[in-house]
Amino acid sequence: MAEIKTVGVVGAGQMGNGIAHVCALAGYDVVLNDISQDALDAGVTTIEKNLGRQLSRELISMDEMKAAQARIKTHTDVKSLAEVDLAIEAATENREVKEKIFATLCTVVPDHAYLATNTSSISVTRLASTTDRPEKFIGLHFMNPVPLMNLMEIIRGLATDQETYDMAMGFAGRLGKTTTNAEDYPAFIVNRILVPMINEAVYALYEGVGTVESIDTAMRLGANHPMGPLTLADFIGLDTCLSIMQVLHDGLADTKYRPCPLLVKYVEAGWVGRKVGRGFYDYSGDAPVPTR
Repeated sequence: MAEIKTVGVVGAGQMGNGIAHVCALAGYDVVLNDISQDALDAGVTTIEKNLGRQLSRELISMDEMKAAQARIKTHTDVKSLAEVDLAIEAATENREVKEKIFATLCTVVPDHAYLATNTSSISVTRLASTTDRPEKFIGLHFMNPVPLMNLMEIIRGLATDQETYDMAMGFAGRLGKTTTNAEDYPAFIVNRILVPMINEAVYALYEGVGTVESIDTAMRLGANHPMGPLTLADFIGLDTCLSIMQVLHDGLADTKYRPCPLLVKYVEAGWVGRKVGRGFYDYSGDAPVPTR
């Protein structure tokens, strides 16, 4: 088994910068790659802010924070990944985008390197089949926010070999993550259960069963959820929720996974949640205000 010393992360967004953060804190050298310099700059700013929060809570020391920051290098050129031992794709939840990334990665990363996807719903087997090393390909689904959430879903594709799985388990252990094995079915475990619940909450809003606030309050106080499903949808991103529902609907051919028309409408409007300042809530003021 090839030793993992350097980890490449493709995509500096919400998930990618979180993955880079935990990898650097665990002692790995990290190459954070994105086609956008602005995205890289924003990603590094987020990493520094989150490391600062951990420092203020005495979860890490000043030396650990500085060492983690020094381990992260950012690049817009994919050739920067030429010496990584593990490359993790953390791009938008779109199969075609991910396949293009892996096609490029296969021309750059060394032969011994493992490939992983952070997909939250797309077939690992299908993504692996587009690469030159399906046996060295695996799904590593981190939870958001990555530095805080302890779980990692590990998904083996049909061709994933034992060495790659063992690598993934060792890697997760070094990051301090608890793992759960999920079979390679649409949306795996967490999102197979979570996102249809969110979709049902949107249906409840769409049909007038409750308002945005009453639905969220009901689930927070009635089911003891830490945040309501519509708040959670805004946090995840309504575009991501819709993509997952579409994968479930297409992959399982069951009408219970039909995306709510209101969810589709919000995504079409560009109101996809916190990352743009508006979703089921408007975040432009001091406190979130329901948009419906």
